[in-house]
Amino acid sequence: MIPEEIRVYEFADISGRSLTEVIKVLFGLGLMVTKNDFLDKDAIEILAEEFNIEVSIQNQDEEIEQGIINESDYEPRPPVVTIMGHVDHGKTSLLDKIRDTRVASGEAGGITQHIGAYMVQKDGKMIGFIDTPGHEAFSEMRSRGAQVTDIAIIVIAADDGVKQQTIEALNHAKAANVQIIIAMNKIDKENANIDKLKSECAELGFLANDWGGEYEFIPISAKTGEGLDVLLETILLQAEVMELKASPKANAQAVVLEGSVQKGRGPVATIIVKQGVFKVGDPIYAGTAYGRIRALADDMGRSIKELKPSGVALVVGLDSVPSAGSILYAAQNDSIAREKAQKTANYLRQKELSKSTKVSFDELSEMVAKGQLKTLPLIIKADTQGSLEAIKSSVLKLNNQEIEINIISFGIGGISESDVSLAAASPNCLILGFGLRPTGIVKSKAKELGVEIKTYSVIYDLVDDIKALISGLMSPLLEEENTGQAEVRETFVVSKVGVIAGCMVTDGVIKRGIKARLIRDGVVIYTGLISSLKRFKDDAKEVSKGYECGIMLDGFNDIKVGDVFETFVEVQKSQKI
Repeated sequence: MIPEEIRVYEFADISGRSLTEVIKVLFGLGLMVTKNDFLDKDAIEILAEEFNIEVSIQNQDEEIEQGIINESDYEPRPPVVTIMGHVDHGKTSLLDKIRDTRVASGEAGGITQHIGAYMVQKDGKMIGFIDTPGHEAFSEMRSRGAQVTDIAIIVIAADDGVKQQTIEALNHAKAANVQIIIAMNKIDKENANIDKLKSECAELGFLANDWGGEYEFIPISAKTGEGLDVLLETILLQAEVMELKASPKANAQAVVLEGSVQKGRGPVATIIVKQGVFKVGDPIYAGTAYGRIRALADDMGRSIKELKPSGVALVVGLDSVPSAGSILYAAQNDSIAREKAQKTANYLRQKELSKSTKVSFDELSEMVAKGQLKTLPLIIKADTQGSLEAIKSSVLKLNNQEIEINIISFGIGGISESDVSLAAASPNCLILGFGLRPTGIVKSKAKELGVEIKTYSVIYDLVDDIKALISGLMSPLLEEENTGQAEVRETFVVSKVGVIAGCMVTDGVIKRGIKARLIRDGVVIYTGLISSLKRFKDDAKEVSKGYECGIMLDGFNDIKVGDVFETFVEVQKSQKI
């Protein structure tokens, strides 16, 4: 059994190979490492194959003792349902209709900004729902949602059909090996076309059961409520077939869906329980965060004393904000919780330090080349951990060969005066705020120091602005625009002057002094300037289509009847990404 990430020398000891052998193989892979560097899962698997040994890789989070769990301890648990789909196809409206609330008056810019978790009761049975953001920039958050879910509802508007985000959502759900239900929304629209929607899904490999396939397609209207009872009944039916169970006696574990800082509460985490029962007063830890549960609040904001499997709640009591996607554990006591969190912090710190030596040869080449790169320094602040991670991921994808995006600082919570001071100390640094607004004091300091702060509530706008900014920093592209074309009808040799081509202008305008290509049988044989342009015996500045003219090239006389002159100008255009 090998931990998911271990040091080079530790792998050598466990595998029974010398340190030199291991490092030699890694060098052959293009990895410059020292004995203290960490190996990731891919490197471990490659080394195992190279040395012909079998290894079982264990995730760090799976080291927690589960305790002795008897089969009789398992009890039925509510299904956990993730709602996915294309932006504006009605995910949030559907969820709010199910909860029979008036919370959703519409998604900001068409995008739900944070993952929310809710419990819904149907026929005396509970269903847990996870609402994932709709924009493709949140693919990582959406993947996390699929990992903790049992059933995925893919919402597709019957009047709009399958879109790119729809395909992405379907792929995430399928890759997570969860049950999939297609909710065909907006059937109340006149142009709704259910058969077309089913056909588009069938082309992607998702065939409706009434067409001979395995997937449930439920027609609904989040606006009128039509079909929602059938949808909930279908969820409960599938859950019954799946025989979902969990042990309330096992050591409590939950997945952190979202982490943030709330005024008056401090660091909080939205969680969904995988097994065991969390109670107020339990020592807990998640990643580098630890503490004791001071309060649990359900999705309606009501205080509760305990949280059972598949239950969702807001946890108050951690000393820092846990990362979305991390595992929250209940510990036996406070000292164990603190020890586990500190162990994780030390592990991550050592791993970060080791990165400075783990550089591939390709990366070294890139570092040399980066001496010519322009840099765009950014400070990013967001209201939640999930939003922050998604923004960082989206922005860093815009890196290219000319522009390097350097996120010099990031965090959750309001934009502070220290953020402004840091930006002022970094030339051309921009502060990006998401889901928050700077205070008057911060605005005044930014104005005083000449620091620009841009705030957003929609991911589209943030990414588009950075794209535009990067495009402006990139070197302009030189593009050719053809301005004219002339065909050589005859040639004249003038003593001490050269060859003059008698031409007919067949397209555009031919101008004196402009660049031209001489083309023969489709092949460019010369590119240069038109040194002389005549209309009969008179010099001309330009000759238009349909008129004859005489053309001389600068320093080139090999011109024949049937050749074609093609004139052009070079135009600078901004690069787009």
